Amino acid sequence: MLFSHDTKVESLRRSPLFETLSKDELVHLAKVTEDLEVEEGKVLCREGEPAKEFFVIIDGEVEVTRSGRHVRTLKDGEFFGEIALFEEMPRSATVTATKPLRFFVLTRQSFWSMLDTMPQVERKILRALAKRLIADDPTVGSAD
Repeated sequence: MLFSHDTKVESLRRSPLFETLSKDELVHLAKVTEDLEVEEGKVLCREGEPAKEFFVIIDGEVEVTRSGRHVRTLKDGEFFGEIALFEEMPRSATVTATKPLRFFVLTRQSFWSMLDTMPQVERKILRALAKRLIADDPTVGSAD
């Protein structure tokens, strides 16, 4: 284990996706995540490959590219791959560590197992995802 249990809970709480979860929900979530560490240059996921896991960056930085072009840089506390928790579809981008990286991974299977015992978590996460979607594209949800 790379991170103490308390570190995992606090890091998850700082992620906008999980900030509305209760302490008990965060503790349960921390138990089902995997701690990982990779060196600069490691590809975490490739565009077009099946998406099966969600990532939360604890320390480090990644570059997100689509068709070889830079899309964005993500840093501590940010996350990616959230759609993989709900739907198995091809990755929309390639994500590569640009600095040594420490992060958590949550697989779809672990997430759904957790929801079986804590179904209220799904609603909270869906709200956070909707906020992120609207922030990324303000036309989402607007009436024409």
